[in-house]
Amino acid sequence: MRFRHPDGSTVHLAYCTNVHPAETLDGVRAQLRDHCEPVRRRLGRDRLGIGLWLARDAARTLINDPAELRALRAELDSRGLEVVTLNGFPYEGFGSDEVKYRVYRPDWTEPDRLAHTTDLARLLAALLPDDATEGTISTLPLAWRTPYDGDPGAARTARAALTTLAQRLDALAELTGKSIRVGLEPEPGCTVETTADAIAPLTDVAHDRIGICVDTCHLATSFEDPGTALDALAAAGIRVVKSQLSAALHADHPHLPEVRTALAAFAEPRFLHQTRTRTAAGLRGTDDLDEAVTGRALPDSTPWRAHFHVPLHAPPAPPLTSTLPVLRDTLARLVGGAVPLTRHLEVETYTWQALPADLRPRTRTQLADGIAAELTLARDLLVDLGLKELP
Repeated sequence: MRFRHPDGSTVHLAYCTNVHPAETLDGVRAQLRDHCEPVRRRLGRDRLGIGLWLARDAARTLINDPAELRALRAELDSRGLEVVTLNGFPYEGFGSDEVKYRVYRPDWTEPDRLAHTTDLARLLAALLPDDATEGTISTLPLAWRTPYDGDPGAARTARAALTTLAQRLDALAELTGKSIRVGLEPEPGCTVETTADAIAPLTDVAHDRIGICVDTCHLATSFEDPGTALDALAAAGIRVVKSQLSAALHADHPHLPEVRTALAAFAEPRFLHQTRTRTAAGLRGTDDLDEAVTGRALPDSTPWRAHFHVPLHAPPAPPLTSTLPVLRDTLARLVGGAVPLTRHLEVETYTWQALPADLRPRTRTQLADGIAAELTLARDLLVDLGLKELP
């Protein structure tokens, strides 16, 4: 979906296909047929943006066979789908029964991460619509905090890898005329947990093609104030490459038994749901939700937030809610001003099938309806901010 900003530029809205995980190119094509095109039809649009997730094997197939890449581009066009952004965070196995800590490997100290992200940049340059010259890729925020934070050489290795990536992106732009930018995506528990944590490593790289991806669920889970966060990035000269529109799980009164019970329903075995609370002594947290709800690992006199991407249009029932207000505030700062701070927005609710059983979609139709409802909410927020939806 495309929108005209009051400054005349085009803002793109997509949804991320990591909600339909597939490891192979055949699986990606099935996503387009079974999920993405039906969502577009529900929205009544001739064209829908998707934030494509290409696992390692699917990406390598496309890199090694230009005919397959041309065929994928043609299929996107024929189904009324367009790609201006990729989710480069998960490397492989995102559809496994247990993902947890595996999603952070390989990290930016490992050669495979640089090689895969380079592949994604080359593919995105070929998949961009003919009238688009800019593409974006989100990636993991350097590494999970352990053992990275205890290794004095890790930061140097990651910085060298990102510098090499920036040089490759420069060469790609010169070769293709397509400008691809990559954004570190701060996430609780990682060495870059917050936008503030991103400033030093991105300043060290000091290249316009490497910036930040602001995920509004992660921002909220860490209790960051959107205005403060975005102002600090601007002051440091760090570009917001893209933003993922998502909402975290919020509990106002975690000391109450009924609130603990409600939260426990969201503790599940597939993904990590880092949980945080803000205290007078600073931010406190656990790596997963079950650690918080089953014991005394977290103070419970202040609200808790959990890294669980809940559907934008359907916050959980009381006594829980979502951090949709943080998304609204962030979006207003990102695209509600005289000039947009980013032009690539991506709804990223990948946890539909990890929701409590009574909230999960049971059919493809129900899932498509839910994704369409999320995109409708995001569209309405953009229109309310003065953007005009384009055909």
